[in-house]
Amino acid sequence: MIDDILEKANNNKELTDEEFIELLRIEKDSDIEKLFKTAVNIRNKISKVIKLTSTIHITNKCQIQPRCKYCGFAEETSSKGYYNAFYKSDDEILKAAKSINEASIPRVSCSGGYGYKGKQAVNATRIVKENTDLEVLVNVGGDLTEKSVNQLADLNCDTVCCNLETINETVYNEAKPGETLQQRIDVCQMVSDAGIELSSGLLLGLGESEEDRIKHLRFLNNFDTLGEIPIMGFNPYEDTPMANHPPFPLKEQLKFIAVTRIMYPHVRITVPTPTIGPRNVEFSLNAGANNLATVIADNYPLEVKGVGSPSYGNYSEVVDVINQLGLEPQKI
Repeated sequence: MIDDILEKANNNKELTDEEFIELLRIEKDSDIEKLFKTAVNIRNKISKVIKLTSTIHITNKCQIQPRCKYCGFAEETSSKGYYNAFYKSDDEILKAAKSINEASIPRVSCSGGYGYKGKQAVNATRIVKENTDLEVLVNVGGDLTEKSVNQLADLNCDTVCCNLETINETVYNEAKPGETLQQRIDVCQMVSDAGIELSSGLLLGLGESEEDRIKHLRFLNNFDTLGEIPIMGFNPYEDTPMANHPPFPLKEQLKFIAVTRIMYPHVRITVPTPTIGPRNVEFSLNAGANNLATVIADNYPLEVKGVGSPSYGNYSEVVDVINQLGLEPQKI
């Protein structure tokens, strides 16, 4: 049965939700390897180029109340994260962007906490675009207005990320009591309506079902400019309300990456190095991913804590892995 489903996938035939769920439930190692091989073949037929994305964390001063229960990014949420509050100056943003540009990493994610209606994202985008050759991804969640989205469009912002995390509303409300799922959906629609590439992904392991995950992937097809799907496995941050919530198993995360690649052959599948674990980037590439995020070069001038985990991927080590797999790291 698995072979029949994978043959359909290799022949670019549409799979049913039930068939995708069956792929997620594969247990035999030999069948898992077939699944990964299918996903990699689909990706490689289109391109063997792997995008790399670095990061500038603009601010961890987040005004969402109550806080997301898993967050270790915002100030005073976790002793392992950014515990002390910060807001990066224009000069700090510029120096970080130039260091990323000099390292030939092609893209930067400008991310930050809530409470600014997108002003922090617009300012960072302007600085990066005026002074570097970098592609810019903005990730401030739902903290955007129609005005700030249009300003980002005017600045030629390449991508805006607004992760829905899960479309199971009960699970969402439990994990993220300070905002609503509909607010994030509305921001995704604003981004799409403005003609900016949308990045929107899933945080796996919050309590959602396999059926929820497939439904979520299908839902993302509603956005015309969808170009990227980040896939993140839950990792608990110390001191947070979800500190004892179990981490999402790596094997299950990899199977979901492969399933996403089959459903969306041409969409960029992003795996943040903190949530996969820096040593596991090889496995995510071997499951069909084609963008590695939070990749930090040695010349980076600022302290970095990964979102989802304090660790992150070192640029040289990540590039070595890509080359060893016969893939090509994208450079400026």
